Amino acid sequence: MPSIAIIGASTDRAKYGNKAVRAFVQGGWTVYPVTPKADTVEGVKAYRSLAEIPGHVDRVSLYVPPAVALTMIEDIAARKPVELFLNPGAESDALVAAAKAHGLDPILACSVVNIGLRPDMFPDK
Repeated sequence: MPSIAIIGASTDRAKYGNKAVRAFVQGGWTVYPVTPKADTVEGVKAYRSLAEIPGHVDRVSLYVPPAVALTMIEDIAARKPVELFLNPGAESDALVAAAKAHGLDPILACSVVNIGLRPDMFPDK
């Protein structure tokens, strides 16, 4: 079963960081929500940082502003994910350049759509 770290996971069901948790759980993935603001997201244990996640992470999906993601790029690269998704709103030229400088090949696309689902399939309430 593939695994995903969702950086910027949220307990607010209207936010994409929450919809992604629900989508990947529904899709059968091992989901690691990453947020310093909650102990669980949608009933899934949350982690305060990427470094706290046990085991391998196949995909990292970003739902944070580019400036925040830039501060995390070394930690992301250290996890050696197979894929790094910069979801709409999380991308910037500087972040793409930093990711590439750390040996990552960022994908600028919606990670939820990539697994055949759509964020609008997950209600805001």
